[in-house]
Amino acid sequence: MNEQQVILLVDDSDNDLSLMRSACRAANFPAALKMVNSGDQAIAYLAGQGDYVDRSQFPLPTVMLLDLKMPMKDGFEVLEWVRAQPILKRLAIIILTASSRPEDVARAFDLGANSYLIKPTAMSSLIAMVCCLRDWLEYNRFPAIR
Repeated sequence: MNEQQVILLVDDSDNDLSLMRSACRAANFPAALKMVNSGDQAIAYLAGQGDYVDRSQFPLPTVMLLDLKMPMKDGFEVLEWVRAQPILKRLAIIILTASSRPEDVARAFDLGANSYLIKPTAMSSLIAMVCCLRDWLEYNRFPAIR
């Protein structure tokens, strides 16, 4: 890895967060995984507000994995907010959702998503996806977003 990578996972499902944590361990995923469970928490984390003011504990992520279907502030709203923040314009955002609706895919890319992944239903497939993400992070170079 080109430096310690930080991945911000935004998902309202505690079960999905737990599965992703397990898949990352199984895939020997070296990046630091930070998790929040709402769109509002994602925005607070990225803005460095409230519980997330300490950047040594909550550094800006290299990549955000963002669920779309969340109560209150959904992933589309988070994506729109992020792309309106000049300091975050370079943040790589990967949609990770259960929705395969073409209109959701189109809207996500229209709002500035960099990639769109469907959540695998089998743990073995989730681990394989995390391995691909791990390898992509290894070879990809990211600009500073600070």
